[in-house]
Amino acid sequence: MKPIASSGIPDSGNWIYEVKYDGFRCVLEWNTESIRLISRNDVELSANFPEIIEGCKAQQSRVKDYLPLKIDGELVVLNNSYQANFSLIQKRGRLKKSDGIREAVAARPASFMAFDLLMCEGAPFADQPYDQRKKKLLDIFGHEDKLGACLHYVGYTENANALWKEVFAHKAEGMVAKRKKSRYQPDKKHHDWFKIKNWRTIEGFLTFYNPKNDYFTVCVYRNDDVMEIGKCKHGLEEEAFATLRELFLSKGAEEKYGWRLPPAICAEIRTLDLLKGELREPEFKRLAPDKSAADCTQEQLQLDLGMLPETVEASNTDKLFWPSPGLTKGDLLVYMREIAPYMLPFLCERLLTIIRSPDGVNDESFFQKHLPDYAPDFIKGVERDNEMLFICNDLDSLIWFANHGTIEYHIPFQTVHNENPLEIVFDLDPPGREQFLLAVKAAGLLKQILDDLHLVSFVKTSGGKGLQVHIPLPADSMTYEETGVFTQAIAWTLEKSNPDIFTTERFKNKRGDRLYIDYLQHGEGKTIVAPYSPRKRNDAAVATPLFWNEVNDDLRPDMFRIDNVAERVQEIGCPFADYFTAGENQVLDDVLAMIRD
Repeated sequence: MKPIASSGIPDSGNWIYEVKYDGFRCVLEWNTESIRLISRNDVELSANFPEIIEGCKAQQSRVKDYLPLKIDGELVVLNNSYQANFSLIQKRGRLKKSDGIREAVAARPASFMAFDLLMCEGAPFADQPYDQRKKKLLDIFGHEDKLGACLHYVGYTENANALWKEVFAHKAEGMVAKRKKSRYQPDKKHHDWFKIKNWRTIEGFLTFYNPKNDYFTVCVYRNDDVMEIGKCKHGLEEEAFATLRELFLSKGAEEKYGWRLPPAICAEIRTLDLLKGELREPEFKRLAPDKSAADCTQEQLQLDLGMLPETVEASNTDKLFWPSPGLTKGDLLVYMREIAPYMLPFLCERLLTIIRSPDGVNDESFFQKHLPDYAPDFIKGVERDNEMLFICNDLDSLIWFANHGTIEYHIPFQTVHNENPLEIVFDLDPPGREQFLLAVKAAGLLKQILDDLHLVSFVKTSGGKGLQVHIPLPADSMTYEETGVFTQAIAWTLEKSNPDIFTTERFKNKRGDRLYIDYLQHGEGKTIVAPYSPRKRNDAAVATPLFWNEVNDDLRPDMFRIDNVAERVQEIGCPFADYFTAGENQVLDDVLAMIRD
């Protein structure tokens, strides 16, 4: 059953809504003796996705009473809970050799997103109403959103607007509206499933027309060069298409495969994204005679693809913020938009202290923690001790701050709802970037101590010259007094192990060339730079979450900047993806025994 494309969201009250994931549509055939993944073109995909098969086998005992099963779903590589990575799933689909497949599984395992039930206990289920199929599918999952690590239940909502807000914020592919009482029917012979895609609208100029396939070539300027970004033919009304075609045929210069015109004819084009320099599924929104080709630039393309919220009017995007790498305010806005799904969970409901540099990192900057009187209504204020402070819970707020020149984002260790810390952080601060390997050594030794205490820890660059090690905590599991005892004990242990290179000395002039283990920075009223926050440094560095295996002698503090961190997360995933789950499940028995005895 295939959803039908729709520009609007049906909302008669008879519909439910799901996230549309960008991957390979397939059916999971799960029997007692065999487990197979079959594509919609009837091609078996099992060999390319062994982690799904192994994941099913690991859950066999939990679902045995429901077998044989047929589950409809999407094979994806998840970037986050709403967005899938189409490029990576494409690569997985092309792999033929088992070694390459195993490497891909180890790097970024795939997930099967289950959204419909076609067979249960060997009996057909397609004739059941959709809401009943969904209910039974949830029963199979044990009323949880996952079976193991790679089998996900796709939930639904009756609130289309709320879901669309999440789809937009996470730059997901779109949403599917499904009639509650619909039966499962083949292909598109129905009016029961509709897909609403999360289009990006970009501007480009048309330079070439190929009459054999009716495609027009779409370009933008990269500096003074014309850069091709794709081809487009669909979306125009018949009359507009005929006029455009005739213009190329009558005014264009004939070449081998068609007719060419100089940059002049502009168009607004809807697309899903830019993949390997090519627009994905482009279609014309309109011809734009009111636009100038000179305004269709690579910089504007990146802003358009970024999908900045309409609540924020981006200004002065060409202003140079980081002169040395040549990065602009527009680059900052694009970075903040792309990293928002991974950064916002760490800002949510935490009082925020920001550093603003409205004219770039080399000009005047200032701290701000009080809500400005000109802030829009969507910036949430929090009153504390007769002061109006603020938090940043959503995309609109984050982009508003960035548009007002916010470079750095610093957060306390608890939310506005907690008096006790939700994490412990050790700041490993070498004298300079030249001694960064001291931080690498200290982090490695610190992890050994934490592992021995059965603590799950996470590590990030500070974005400056050191590393920061985070230990997420269950809510109200420790007081600040208790975490203070713990951090001091660990810091002193590290210092005593290597007193020539580590110190807890507060005064800089007494540290020499030793790394400072800053445990005093962790305390009530103190703050730490948020994961993924840019830093006010000349090289546009970012406080970047790392996988522990990256903490080695090859690591450098200047490797991660606003122009590569978002791409890094898309490629290798977010090292802090399980941070809050780890905090909820953190076992503190050994720690509490140590500090309370």
